[in-house]
Amino acid sequence: MQLSQYLMHQHKQKPEADEDGPSRGQRGIQSIEVGGRLLLALADRGRALALKDLAAEAGMAPGKAHPYLVSFGKLGLVEQDATGRYGLGPLAMQLGLISLQQYDPVRLAEPVLVDLAQATGHSAAIALWGNHGPTIVRIEEAPSAVHVRMRPGTVASLRHTATGKAFAAFHERQKVREVMQAQAPDAALEAELAEIRAGGVSVSVDGLLHGISAMSAPVFDQRGQMVLALTLIGPTPSFDADPAGALAQTLRAYAQLLSRRLGASPAQATG
Repeated sequence: MQLSQYLMHQHKQKPEADEDGPSRGQRGIQSIEVGGRLLLALADRGRALALKDLAAEAGMAPGKAHPYLVSFGKLGLVEQDATGRYGLGPLAMQLGLISLQQYDPVRLAEPVLVDLAQATGHSAAIALWGNHGPTIVRIEEAPSAVHVRMRPGTVASLRHTATGKAFAAFHERQKVREVMQAQAPDAALEAELAEIRAGGVSVSVDGLLHGISAMSAPVFDQRGQMVLALTLIGPTPSFDADPAGALAQTLRAYAQLLSRRLGASPAQATG
């Protein structure tokens, strides 16, 4: 479910009469949340929309949407083109540029890493592409008593680790080829990478160390390019290595959440 669709669903559960008052729970102005659905719809569609279409995307009547758009226009959050369609305005563009200036994938990924380890009971890691290939940069130990020792700075094999295979499947092909250039083409590996692209996760069972398994998922930025991998590591007997299993679904969900936070569209976030 897209974020705008989720907010629309949440709004339907609340009484219309409270729009100008604070919502329950954390205090906020619900009318701002309602109007924000129009901005979310524009961001999700990525192009200017006619009033009727924009209102439909936001789940409201055109007559209700128009006053919000007038106010957003005065603030510079939206603007109309020559055809009357509504698109994001100069203030929205400025906010986007400021967001890019503050862009730090690892900083944004760290709280997600902690949540992922807590949710799964396995150690979790962040890997970036370094000079020698995929490199572990952050590790969150499992909340259980069973820990898998791994150090930041470890370079992951492109062929024999879940992290490496995630990069081999989704990272820029030229950079991957440069690291693998000394290795002969492998039809079996190419077939496995195609399966990883289709399923969205890579798996390694007893790969480099007997009794240890791992699973990795790509995280994409606003350009649709892979910027890091989220990897889970745990003891093989308690590790659900099924790419269609519950653990894989959880890992994909966290990777897609982080991708959205990094600016990826819903289509880009799923690879």
